[in-house]
Amino acid sequence: MWLTAAALPTFALDFPARPIIALALAFAGVLISVSGVIVFRLAGTTVNPTKPRSTSSLVRNGPYRVTRNPMYLGFALMLIGWGLFLSNVLALCFLAVFGIYIDRFQIAPEEAALTARFGREFIAYKARVRRWL
Repeated sequence: MWLTAAALPTFALDFPARPIIALALAFAGVLISVSGVIVFRLAGTTVNPTKPRSTSSLVRNGPYRVTRNPMYLGFALMLIGWGLFLSNVLALCFLAVFGIYIDRFQIAPEEAALTARFGREFIAYKARVRRWL
């Protein structure tokens, strides 16, 4: 994102309060991501996204009542904040790359592993709670 903003400054995006909004979004992203980690730790389950089969419990409280992926949602908000801070429309395009990559190569395998591990319980949770928001 930074290289894009530096290489293509003609795509600048500037509006009043942009730095404040960027900081607020990034801070909200940090809070949401950290809250997801804390709830996982309190539940005694793994936070490691590369080992979804190590999950010991299905967490449905805290931010997981609203989104199935608060940590990734938090990362997305941080990227939006960073893109706004950089003030470049093309830099914000990387948010779509992040979303597509995470959705396909991280979330889909995690959800397959959780379905295999928790079955109907996870399927019912998926029906109630959206993937992002």
